[in-house]
Amino acid sequence: MSRPLSDQERRKQISIRGIVGAENVAELKRGFNRHLHFTLVKDRNVATPRDYYQALAHAVRDHLVGRWLRTQQYYYEKDPKRIYYLSLEFYMGRTLQNTMINLGLQNACDEAIYQLGLDMEELEEIEEDAGLGNGGLGRLAACFLDSMATLGLAAYGYGIRYEYGIFNQKIRDGWQVEEADDWLRHGNPWEKARPEYMLPVHFYGRVEHTAAGAKWVDTQVVLALPYDTPVPGYMNNTVNTMRLWSARAPNDFNLRDFNVGDYIQAVLDRNLAENISRVLYPNDNGWLKTAEQPLSSGHCRDVLGVFQAARMGCPRVPHVSPLPSPQVAIQLNDTHPAMAIPELMRIFVDIEKLPWNKAWDITKQTFAYTNHTVLPEALERWPVDLVEKLLPRHLQIIYEINQRHLDHIASLFPNDVDRLRRMSLIEEGGTKRINMAHLCIVGSHAVNGVAKIHSEIVKTQVFKDFAALEPEKFQNKTNGITPRRWLLLCNPGLAELIAEKIGEDYVRDLSQLTKLHEFVDDDLFIREVAKVKQENKVKFALYLEKEYKVKINPSSMFDVHVKRIHEYKRQLMNCLHIVTMYNRKPPRAPRGPAAPGYHMAKMIIKLINTVAQVVNNDPVVGSKLKVIFLENYRVSLAEKVIPATDLSEQISTAGTEASGTGNMKFMLNGALTIGTMDGANVEMAEEAGEENLFIFGMRVEDVTELDREGYNAQEYYNRLPELKQAIDQIKSGFFSPDEPDLFKDVVNMLFHHDRFKVFADYEAYVKCQEKVSELYLNSKAWTKMVIRNIAAAGKFSSDRTIKEYARDIWHVEPSDLKIPPPNEPRDAAEDKTLNGTAA
Repeated sequence: MSRPLSDQERRKQISIRGIVGAENVAELKRGFNRHLHFTLVKDRNVATPRDYYQALAHAVRDHLVGRWLRTQQYYYEKDPKRIYYLSLEFYMGRTLQNTMINLGLQNACDEAIYQLGLDMEELEEIEEDAGLGNGGLGRLAACFLDSMATLGLAAYGYGIRYEYGIFNQKIRDGWQVEEADDWLRHGNPWEKARPEYMLPVHFYGRVEHTAAGAKWVDTQVVLALPYDTPVPGYMNNTVNTMRLWSARAPNDFNLRDFNVGDYIQAVLDRNLAENISRVLYPNDNGWLKTAEQPLSSGHCRDVLGVFQAARMGCPRVPHVSPLPSPQVAIQLNDTHPAMAIPELMRIFVDIEKLPWNKAWDITKQTFAYTNHTVLPEALERWPVDLVEKLLPRHLQIIYEINQRHLDHIASLFPNDVDRLRRMSLIEEGGTKRINMAHLCIVGSHAVNGVAKIHSEIVKTQVFKDFAALEPEKFQNKTNGITPRRWLLLCNPGLAELIAEKIGEDYVRDLSQLTKLHEFVDDDLFIREVAKVKQENKVKFALYLEKEYKVKINPSSMFDVHVKRIHEYKRQLMNCLHIVTMYNRKPPRAPRGPAAPGYHMAKMIIKLINTVAQVVNNDPVVGSKLKVIFLENYRVSLAEKVIPATDLSEQISTAGTEASGTGNMKFMLNGALTIGTMDGANVEMAEEAGEENLFIFGMRVEDVTELDREGYNAQEYYNRLPELKQAIDQIKSGFFSPDEPDLFKDVVNMLFHHDRFKVFADYEAYVKCQEKVSELYLNSKAWTKMVIRNIAAAGKFSSDRTIKEYARDIWHVEPSDLKIPPPNEPRDAAEDKTLNGTAA
């Protein structure tokens, strides 16, 4: 017998989270028990909570599979233009709850699990975050897959199936300690191995040139084994595919001539091949990083195979023929999959025997490139000698591409040797390197940045010679986030409150949030928004108390700085402000800040934790200021902290952050932004009005001028007493009395090597924080500003971003057609057409 529903639950029976129907609930319970018994071979007497999670995941996946098959059948029949999104990261997080929401099963699953006597939140917490990404680039790729499926695009995500994520971060005595992220140790119920589609990937060897063309011989083969994961759109029955590749050694790998004594070593040597997909971001391992690219580039042959199969209306066949580029678009998510360009050329020229010019035209029309960074050290450059050893034929093709490219430049700018040097794909001097960004630009028909200010810097500074040559190639596509995960999933209270006011259609069209402007002065709505935020804060405070054994006041301001640790993100400036607030004892508005392999990053982490130890145990400060470093920040933790945040820190040096997407997630979930005019902050200020953000500090032109004049950190130190006090405390060992010189490298960097000018923005930052504290004491005024920000967040939907990619780069229209669900009969003619078609 089911439990009685509360008024709130009854209201949610028909909601954006799905319908609770007796038939749906009964079916889910049957599926749960079936998988518990026949998939996991357990009963309730011996099953563990993890078994219950697996049973629920398989039951939900059952609802995906029919839609998955029908979607692929539809693509084979209609032969739409296909979009292939190549990314070496897909930061997917957990899959269960996102799938339930997109299929409209959330409420039915909640009820089914309750009737089974289990706790849904407990089961959801068991799922591991997929260790397939780290940071904004990978999370953007995940949001894009969600939007492409929701918009009905025939899209595929292609990447690498890392067996281990980057690492699990633990903090011990204030120091970062890395532990293996063995996210697959309990299996992954959402993926399907496809050994029948395994592809050979070649390394090493040599190139023979004959009258018939180039031939790559004596290679070492590694097999690329694909794993498919379904990606459901929101309530439209479309389920696209993310295909990830895993490296496997062939059976004859180093075993051809073994004797009994060599057998064990030969088997162990297979690991060398399989290490290619073993771990995300192997630390400074050039071989593995370079080897990942051709594994990723196996996509090219798979893309051609899918295209040929679609053309023939049958399962894919070994032979592939050149794709007409209007039917296929390949998007490179930053430079990491750049080797796909010479790989596609190799297939066209060496295997399909196309003339070079025709192959190159098709390749350029097919590829487009998204740039994600303006920092020189982040633009990949691969040593020529390493590429020559691993991929000799690809290097020859890159040299040919470069020669033809430079010949064209020389014809336009005779005797301009310096321009040729700047625009070459090969960087001479010292170790010869391939500039992978230049390869992507030359080999693509479109290049885009990810925020207006970033795209402008890309055109006028980073790649100005290329933009001057082909201005029409360069575009802007401001990033976005999926509202399904970053509102419906993580903040259901706010999602439902918005739906009550403006209806449910905003989930597919986030621009409708502008309707909330009507309620900015509605006292009841203001109280309801504040209540949702307070409930989220209480919930997160309980989580912190449980996981970190620290109590914080839910009425305090939750001031959150969530970023990868890097000098340009300026966690150090935030830390200096914490020290300043501590020295002012007590701060005006109570606060509870939180924040999430290289030396300075580890020292910053240690400094934050050392300051936290002093601040959190000072009896004078008491509960007025708490500093908590949230270890092992990941998607599932973001889903907890973002809805609870009051103030979002977006304080990078102007001109260094490409876009940011965390800033958008916080904005959508009712946090106010303190930030510089950098990345997407600029457009957030345009949408909400600069008066509804806390903007401070230098603009891009100010940074440029300061670089011209020369940045002198000592001047700021001498002029600003509170800055001097904070630096002197860190330098003298006030926070680390047992090791007074512990942070000398940090202080030395701030004075002599700080490219990101922390001291220059410190005074403006502190003054802006004072404005934040003053407004926070006026709850109604604060909440009204929150509502204005939520109402202005519509632009930052990944649906809008993907529509722009589709229109301007891929030249394809989103589909409004809803594929019928598996339980609805299809038209007889349709069934006849699709009968037997492989998915």
